Amino acid sequence: MRKEGFAVAQMGPVHLQDSREKTVKRLVEMLTEAQSRGATWVTFPELALTTFFPRYVYDKPSEYDPFFEEATPSKAMQPLFAEAARLKIGFYLGYAEKTQVSGTVRRFNTSILVGPDGSIIGKYRKIHLPGTIEPVGDPEFEHLEKRYFDVGDLGFPTFQTPAARIGMCICNDRRWPETFRVMALAGAEVFMLGYNTPSRNIHHNEPVHLREFHHRLCLQSAAYQNAAWVMASAKCGSEDGFDMIGGSMIVAPTGEIVAKTVSEDDEVIVYRCDLELGAYIRRSVFDFERHRRPEHYQAIVNQVGIELPE
Repeated sequence: MRKEGFAVAQMGPVHLQDSREKTVKRLVEMLTEAQSRGATWVTFPELALTTFFPRYVYDKPSEYDPFFEEATPSKAMQPLFAEAARLKIGFYLGYAEKTQVSGTVRRFNTSILVGPDGSIIGKYRKIHLPGTIEPVGDPEFEHLEKRYFDVGDLGFPTFQTPAARIGMCICNDRRWPETFRVMALAGAEVFMLGYNTPSRNIHHNEPVHLREFHHRLCLQSAAYQNAAWVMASAKCGSEDGFDMIGGSMIVAPTGEIVAKTVSEDDEVIVYRCDLELGAYIRRSVFDFERHRRPEHYQAIVNQVGIELPE
């Protein structure tokens, strides 16, 4: 039996006026709690260092660049890296990344995977960006990720760690089953993801209970259909009056929720995950090598939209 302690560290609101130092102190406190409860890995939320700034309309880089980190680890991240290395605990962290790619400035919604020794094992850049480039004109709700971020350029890699092979994704990626299947085909045993999900839907008047139901549905189906553990961490609650759902959880490869937060504040959940459970399911019901028929799945990679047969 191969068991490992995994934690999900949910965050309550991070307001516009909150400093990086104050926010990172909260992360360090939760990291310490997770380690004291037997965890060796922690999943933090998407954009964990700042408020969810894509809800605001900014026109100039000088206005929105303060939300981005230009080095990894950045100065703000250093205390978290140092404490993690001291405690020998790994973590997933979401943040806004500003970098240069082939001499061009690029901005990404990014997550990193940091090992128990404090070294960076891997990086992921969000691919499924929701929302719009231009404001929709609703002063109470904007979702402008396409305005501030480029589509991720690293694919869906997986990374071997001392505990398991881990894959990463971010928020809206969880709504697309291809996200998880690609990582599962690369051997992922654990999926880590952070999210900042508004209680209100930009596209239509969807009840909050459905927002939370669809969130759970995505995570449970991803876990079950790919025989992997899911670690999902929210930044939630009311950030300067803008509400986001909680529902951080750990899901087993059976699709069962084994741990779930009960608040919309800083909260740590921990579960000792049996990694052999996923391995057993991948040898039986979801033995990809025996049962997948990719010759019949070509439309998935060859089409973007719906094409009716002639």
